[in-house]
Parts: sequence; structure tokens; C-alpha cells
Amino acid sequence: MIIAHRCKSFCFTGASLYALAKVPIRFPKKSRRNIVRQTFGDGAATKRSTRVRLRPRADWHKRNFLTSVLIPSLFTKRAGNHARPQFPKIREGEVCITWIGHASFLIQTHEVNVLIDPIWSKWLKVIKRLKQPGFEIHHLPSIDFVLVTHAHFDHLDRRTLRRVAADQPIAVPIGVGNLVHDLGFHIVHELDYWQTVELGPLKISLTPCHHWGARFLADLHRDFGGFVIAMDGRTIFHCGDSAYFPGFKEIGERYKIDIALLPIGAYEAPTGREVHMNPEEAVKAFLELHAKTLVPMHYGTFRLGFEPLHEPPERLLASAREHGIEEKVLVMTEGKPVVL
Repeated sequence: MIIAHRCKSFCFTGASLYALAKVPIRFPKKSRRNIVRQTFGDGAATKRSTRVRLRPRADWHKRNFLTSVLIPSLFTKRAGNHARPQFPKIREGEVCITWIGHASFLIQTHEVNVLIDPIWSKWLKVIKRLKQPGFEIHHLPSIDFVLVTHAHFDHLDRRTLRRVAADQPIAVPIGVGNLVHDLGFHIVHELDYWQTVELGPLKISLTPCHHWGARFLADLHRDFGGFVIAMDGRTIFHCGDSAYFPGFKEIGERYKIDIALLPIGAYEAPTGREVHMNPEEAVKAFLELHAKTLVPMHYGTFRLGFEPLHEPPERLLASAREHGIEEKVLVMTEGKPVVL
């Protein structure tokens, strides 16, 4: 099945410049003519650095990630299976969420289908995927918009994006556009923190997080963040990748969030750096966001830290019980849509 973009009469910011063409627009590799940045001075607060410290912890060498995690993972059979998803009919005011795996989600309303950080690849260079995607990529419905939170290989997978691209818009943080502009997207929106772009019936805003955006060691100019997606009277927050930081409180003050997709894995990083939230910190962030539902992500697919794959959700539920919010936690199964 070929993934095709549905022809719809959406109104994009920038009037006729954003009108959809019938075929993907191909640009030379070095061209950035299809990358659009909003002008600054739109009332956004002064940008504060949220980049984590990249220096390894002093005792990081006491554990060997290669021998204790990476090599054993190569001999581990991938779990999961590829069942054809049964996407439900979605009524106005409802939102359907399907977890594909890791930080990849399909978000659906009665009007549009949105992909966030899609990755169907079985490897991150030498790191093996240990849980199959929830379904095969050719089972996707036609995708209207794509969002990518940052340039790391487990979030921006060019091979997957090339297969998904069907002349629709994509939104990324500033400095990431040149990684996706030649894949077959109609337009690339680069956003700074707190900036918003209207994509059809959606309002997409980029929020800060505490992480870093380099795809390689030398490209620290790339930004990173999370997305607030407002649609049909509902608001979803996809955190991207983040360590815990006080900014969650501000995000909760700026937006009325219904569903928060928060990372809970890879907290025991090989270098000992605090680059990801642990489950207890995710609960703290959720409380500061004042969201209604917590959906955990970024665990169980790739083993990126020393913690075992089964530990993050167990710790999350234990912490949620301690805070009296267990009924607000929705632990999803890859490939099974949930309507909220």
C-alpha cells in the first residue's frame, strides 16, 4: 500500500505560499527554499538555554555499557508482533492515540492524522530495536502532518520519514529543517520556543525541554523541544526527550493540557548524564503540567540505558499510586488505538 496524502482544503499560515501541490516538490540538497521560519518578536519570552550538560559523570566508566547491555541486546529476540491495527471511527471532539513504540505516536481526530517522531527502523546504527513497532508502516492511514521533536536518531529517522512523506507539511525545531527538507514534504516549518503554526485545524506550538539537539558531535546548533497540539477543543502535549526541569510548570501555566505524553525510560544513561526523566520525575512533571491523563513513552523499544526494559512502567505506576493519580495513568500497548 502506498502512503498517500489526502487532498483537503486546509488553510495554512502564509496564505497561498502553503497551498498544496499535486506532487512532492524536489529541491536541491543544499536548498532551503521550502523551509519556513516564523519572524521573531511575537511576544515570546527571551530564550533560555535548556541544554543538558554534556560532560559525563565522574564515575561513568565503572559500568561497561558495551558488555553489559549492548552486546547482550544483539542476541535478544525482538518481542511483539505486527497485528493489523483496527482504527476506530472518531467523532468530533474525540482524539485517538496509537502508540507505535518508543516516542512514536499516531494522533487522529475526525479530520486529520498526525505522526510524531515516527521510527520503523530496526536499528539505531549499532543499537538493536528490541520491541517490534505496533504495526507495519504500510498499515498507516494517510498522514496529513508530521512533527519531529529533535534530530536524535531515535526521533528523526530519515528512512521512515521518506516513506511517510507525501507532500504534506512537517514541523521541526529551528536548525533541524535541513535534515528533512529533501525527503518529499511540501513545506518545513521551523519553530522556536513558544511559537505556534496553524496546520489545517491544528495549532502546533513548540515548548522547551531539558535535552540537547545534536545529531552528531559538531552540530550543537540544532534546537529541540516538545509539541503542544491543540485541536477540536482538546490539547495533547508530546514532551519529546527531556530530563526533568522547572519548565514543566510554565508549560502547564501557558496551556490547558488534556493528555501528556511523557518519557520515562533511558534514565540510567551510559555516561551517567542526567538527560532523561526517570518515572518518579515524570509523575512530578505531570503534576506540574496539571494534565488530565499521563501516557508514558520512550521505554521498552530500544535499550538506551542500564535499566531493564520492564522497570520504567513498574516504577511509574508505583509512584502514581503514592501520589494518588494511578487512575490518570494510561499505559498503552503498541499498535492498539485508544479513543479519549
